Amino acid sequence: MSTGSPPISVQLYSVRDQAAKDFEGVLRRIGEIGFVGVELAGFHDLTPAHYKSVLEESGLVTSSAHLGDLAPDALNAMLDNLQEIGCDTAVCAFMPAERFADLDAVKASADALNKANEIARSRGVSLGYHNHWWEFATNLDGRTAWSELFERLDPTVFAELDIYWATLGGADPRQVIADLGDRLWLLHVKDGPCDAPESPMVAVGSGTLDIPAILTSAPTAKWHIVELDRCATDMFAALADSLRYLVDSGLSRGRA
Repeated sequence: MSTGSPPISVQLYSVRDQAAKDFEGVLRRIGEIGFVGVELAGFHDLTPAHYKSVLEESGLVTSSAHLGDLAPDALNAMLDNLQEIGCDTAVCAFMPAERFADLDAVKASADALNKANEIARSRGVSLGYHNHWWEFATNLDGRTAWSELFERLDPTVFAELDIYWATLGGADPRQVIADLGDRLWLLHVKDGPCDAPESPMVAVGSGTLDIPAILTSAPTAKWHIVELDRCATDMFAALADSLRYLVDSGLSRGRA
């Protein structure tokens, strides 16, 4: 295991069904598996203070947090929560495909993200954007909607690149990473058949993506964040297998 490898986190959306029933138990189990961090996707039944306490007891940190609503009131409320748990890295998790349908839509999306970024930065929080497949599948006069978006975003808005969705959208993640340069902060690491959005995903290292080639092409990544949106097998087993593969391969750093 390389000590220079980025630490490994898990996007808690992967275990949303289990978290809805027992979020505290989910956090403790993630800690037992050996992850260094978690990427927050809502507090479920826990207060921010309780969440922070359980996280510390489980030996985990919050690598980052996903945001949904970028409207100023909702955004500030979430930033209050992130401040309470000591998280300074937030990511807009999702903008629907129609927000990238044409150049005017992309410009409006960039404006919304830039305004949210101003609010976040004023609160000491960095803001990023997380892709799905449509940003890459949408062709706007020979350029992807993703390229058009990042050309219009403030340079302080970073990228959380989901390598699976980028591949499904027709992109080569390594080229996207090269184009982003030091704006690439976080990698969503997932694997699977990459043939359709609804196909179940599999433990990282057992699907069709060239995980070593992609991850080693991203020296600026601060975290490798495992996310399996859906899985035909036991989710916790798939997450444990993903961690074992990434850590044993020296690609990611687990907890000592």
